[in-house]
Amino acid sequence: MRVRFLRRSSADATEAPETDAEVAPPIEKGRTQGKGRATPKRREAQGRRSGPVPPPPRTQREAFKRMRGSKVNKEERRAAAAERRQRMLAGDDKYLLPRDRGPVKAYIRDLVDSRRNLMGLFMPLAILVFVALLVPSVKIQQYATLATTFMLLAMIVEGFVLGRLVTKRVRQKFPNEPIKALSIGWYSFIRASQLRRLRVPKPRVSPGDAIK
Repeated sequence: MRVRFLRRSSADATEAPETDAEVAPPIEKGRTQGKGRATPKRREAQGRRSGPVPPPPRTQREAFKRMRGSKVNKEERRAAAAERRQRMLAGDDKYLLPRDRGPVKAYIRDLVDSRRNLMGLFMPLAILVFVALLVPSVKIQQYATLATTFMLLAMIVEGFVLGRLVTKRVRQKFPNEPIKALSIGWYSFIRASQLRRLRVPKPRVSPGDAIK
């Protein structure tokens, strides 16, 4: 019995070149193909958007430089805050609060600061009343209450007179400015009821000076 060996043709002998690409498995119908990686967390995504985190210091010298830089920034901020406060106390219009800005308010402050007001004793009087209430003597409490009542009435009358006087002077000084008597009177009362050394901005005139 003769056995015949089948020979491959030259066309079949040529093999297809091998490639490194892998054949992707077929995707089932109606199914979304996965991304192949885990979804990043929200914190990680925000960290990527904000930029890379600086690496930790490798040497003690580098850590000292970083600490020194942050200390310098704090000192600069403190110096800037101190300068702003000094300018505000000096009456620089740029650094004042909106309620204190303008030539009208500066003129009101000068009028109030040039007078010796009984209302300047408002805060010491409040402290005196508080101390009197702590004393276990009924007579002292009664006298303190009576004196406080008279002082408050005198301060109210003085504040009313001061408000009318300041409003009149401001209208003469600034005839083209919209003047509200209630607003000017209240601003004058608040200024006069503060201790002179605690007023902000600081007084530019002394008591008894003539204000034109």
